[in-house]
Parts: sequence; structure tokens; C-alpha cells
Amino acid sequence: MIELGVNVDHVATVRQARRTYDPDPVWAAVEAHLGGADGITVHLREDRRHIQDEDVRRLRELTHIKLNLEMAATAEMVGIARSIKPEMAMLVPEGRHEITTEGGLDIVAQEAALKDAVARIADAGIMVSVFIDPDLRQIEAAKRIGARVCEVHTGPYAHVFHSQGRDAEGPAVVAELDKLAAAGRAIRELGMRFNAGHALNYFNIEPVARLQGIRELHIGHAIVSRAIYVGMREAVREMKRLMTEARFSLGARP
Repeated sequence: MIELGVNVDHVATVRQARRTYDPDPVWAAVEAHLGGADGITVHLREDRRHIQDEDVRRLRELTHIKLNLEMAATAEMVGIARSIKPEMAMLVPEGRHEITTEGGLDIVAQEAALKDAVARIADAGIMVSVFIDPDLRQIEAAKRIGARVCEVHTGPYAHVFHSQGRDAEGPAVVAELDKLAAAGRAIRELGMRFNAGHALNYFNIEPVARLQGIRELHIGHAIVSRAIYVGMREAVREMKRLMTEARFSLGARP
């Protein structure tokens, strides 16, 4: 069964625009749970541009589905993860000037440091995930540093899907899906869990949901945007339905 992790970062983005208390990402997480979410994702960025430390603490205490903490592999963030103890911690690249995460983590270039961070997080009983591009070198490096989950970056696929007329059978889109499928096979062959995310929305989700062996999809901006019009529960319910129907209608992509 494919699972949906809902990222509530941009609920906090709206709140921080006024430096007030509303809307509350914890309330949004509860609504997402009631809509069928299997987990909640938040990115505690070093600059604290949206999610705050107190949000993570309250999410840990008050939500009853699994918590995925996205984080840079810094000493500060490793310490926070070890203290909060989310079910999963996902190491991501982070730049102060980026609007959102712009690419996968380059594990190959910083393998020793990342291996130490993974070990410290895993020692606290937390499953460690890494956000990477669909690149065999990065997948193999993820295994070497001890990651148990690889979340594959779907941003390039989403960009091509949109720019090529939203045609899931177009050659450029199929080429990107093939990259994701190949990455998924390599991840599973190495004994890791295959997740995916970034820039997925209600129009491009189904081909990804059909990929063989995919375990979780993490989606935030599209769901929060839809929730403005229909509410968080309905936005999550609709996304979960699309994912589930994709898995069982046409079968999984080999």
C-alpha cells in the first residue's frame, strides 16, 4: 500500500508572514490525518523561515501519525532530531538563498561527514532517509553511509511534465519516469526503502504512484494550495484517492 506524507511547511509560511499564531501547522497536521495522511513532514530549516522549533515539539507530542523531520546534516539539527525523536529524519541539502530545495543531496562529495550524522541519528532509534537525485552513484553512497530510505527527487520529472503539455506518454516525460523507475529498482536491490517527492501535484501524481515498489510520496505545496479552496481534509483525501487509484487501476510501472 502506497502511503502519503503531507508536508505542512507552507501553513507555517503563511503564519510567519505576519509573525502571529495562525494558521497553526499542528492543527493542519491533525486535519491532514483526518483526511487520510499516513504521516506528516516538516523541514526545520537553519534560518527558521517557516517551521519553528516549537512546532516540531508540538507535532511530536500532539499528532498520532508518523513524523518525518527534514533537516540539514548539521550538528545542531542532529541534536534536535535526537531530542525530538521523529519516526524518520530525512537529510536534505539546504541553501539560505534558495526558495525551496533545488536538488538532491550530494552524498558522494561528503560521505564521511554524512556517515557520522546518520550513525548519530540512527543511534537514537530514528530511521534515516536521504533526499537524492535518481543517480546510481548517490544511491550506492546512501547505502554505504547507512541510510535506510532514499527519497528520490521528482522535481525534474514534474518540470518536464508541466512544460511538455502534461502528457504522461510524451517521450520527455517517459524518459524522466524511466530514470525514477531505474532508481527505485536500484534502491530496492540494495535493501533500502524507495520514497519520492518534490513538486508533485494533482496532475502529475499518478504516473509516479504507479512506479514499482514505491513506498511513500511526500507532498506539501500542492496540498496546502488546494486546501485554501477546499480545506485540508478534502485536499488530502483527494490526493490520497488519486494515489490509491493509480496503484490499483493500471498496475505498477515495471
